[in-house]
Amino acid sequence: MIDVLELQGLRRRFGDLVALDGLSFDVPSGEVVGFLGPNGAGKTTAMRAVFGLTDLDAGAVRWKGAPVDAVRRRRFGYMPEERGLYPNMLVRDQVEYLGRLHGMTSVDAATAARHWLERLEIADRAESKVEALSHGNQQRVQLAAALVHEPEVLVLDEPLAGLDPAGIDSIAGVLQEKARSGCCVLFSSHQLDLVEDICQSVAIIDHGRLVVAGTVDALATSGHRRLTVRVEGDRQGDWAAGVPGATVSEVAGGEVRLVLDDTADSDAVLDAARAAGRVSQFAFARRRLSEVFREAVTA
Repeated sequence: MIDVLELQGLRRRFGDLVALDGLSFDVPSGEVVGFLGPNGAGKTTAMRAVFGLTDLDAGAVRWKGAPVDAVRRRRFGYMPEERGLYPNMLVRDQVEYLGRLHGMTSVDAATAARHWLERLEIADRAESKVEALSHGNQQRVQLAAALVHEPEVLVLDEPLAGLDPAGIDSIAGVLQEKARSGCCVLFSSHQLDLVEDICQSVAIIDHGRLVVAGTVDALATSGHRRLTVRVEGDRQGDWAAGVPGATVSEVAGGEVRLVLDDTADSDAVLDAARAAGRVSQFAFARRRLSEVFREAVTA
């Protein structure tokens, strides 16, 4: 049986600002789910609501079919976007302390802290103060603190922000590992290419409302046909302007991504490209998550 974290009709207003406007979606265990939206869309408010850190005007958060209360939250792990660490405390002491706050014994907390600091490649800084660490290493410590008590639900707000490629790979690997073990993993990010690689599903919100939800694969194959075309010597994709039934979605380094409507003829696109120069790339393509995102929040 798959356990599910349910956000049901969440509403929250701050004065005239509507942060959450009937937001509903599910996060199944065993998956890494990306939580996406433009700045101010309500992602952080929704995540804080899962932990009771913001009051709701309406709606409920449920886990395994029951309302989430303080007892159930002890089995949750949270990594806020803002630093939730004590800057003058030693790294090992801090992770162990937070483990004990979740009900672990001192021995179990010490063992788990050692494991996660090693797993996240930060064990060599265990005796350092948090404030002495780089941004990326503080991110690793904060994730260790969220994982130390082996949570059933893991909610992470921008865990990949500011990390170098090695740090991203390390944390992404941990998130996928936890999902495979049956954990429910929800994380927000503006790095859509990474979300596309890491996540099985996504939920996209705008102005506090759900606008798109589904698996990455289903979203990638939905909508109109897409072509990627490269004409040597034309880095701006000028040749594509005015091709009937084709709309330029992106141009990057000479690669033109085109969205074809139902009337478009791919042979006509190829003819237009050939007329502009030597065609070195011409292929049908999946819909990128960045395209799904832009279409969802500008609709």
